[in-house]
Amino acid sequence: MAAAQSPPPSASSTDDGGSDVLTYLLVDGENIDATLGTSILGRRPQPDERPRWDRLLTFARDTWGQEVRGLFFLNASSGMPMSFIQALKALGFQPVPLSGDSDVKVVDVAIQRTLRAIRDRDADVMLVSHDGDFLEELEGLLEDERRVGVMAFREFRNSGFTALQADGLESFDLEFDVKAFTSPLPRIRVIPIEEFDPAQFL
Repeated sequence: MAAAQSPPPSASSTDDGGSDVLTYLLVDGENIDATLGTSILGRRPQPDERPRWDRLLTFARDTWGQEVRGLFFLNASSGMPMSFIQALKALGFQPVPLSGDSDVKVVDVAIQRTLRAIRDRDADVMLVSHDGDFLEELEGLLEDERRVGVMAFREFRNSGFTALQADGLESFDLEFDVKAFTSPLPRIRVIPIEEFDPAQFL
């Protein structure tokens, strides 16, 4: 279940009852891949173990009832991964390949700049990352009384995300809420008693 406290909707409504406000879905692909591989699987994920990225777009659209623009940020300093970029485009994402010096976290810098730029637009934001480097920008967006959400593996999120939930940040688990994976992941998590199924352990 998503732990969420929704602020007053920032969206205005269209004649058909939908929203004319855009949701920007910003994906920190490296962060998700590293967390999945290092913290959950203990090895490099196989292609069929990675998220079904199109499900993130669908979830964002269905959850907030708004059109979604997906931006997928990736570090291309060592070369352009053309097959992956083409796959992202086919799914409906806008790939954002970046390069820079080895001591620059190019994806983080680009996402931070994008979050700041969104403050000048009539738009809501879902961030896909565990990284605490974006907390300041998310806090600023929440101050504008717009919808802001984060998709991640809940147990690996930076603790600062939890603090922001009191300000209206909506939290979605990539596996249990978004249903981004085709098979269960070997995660150990605190289970709410209403969700406990002993058959999973027998």
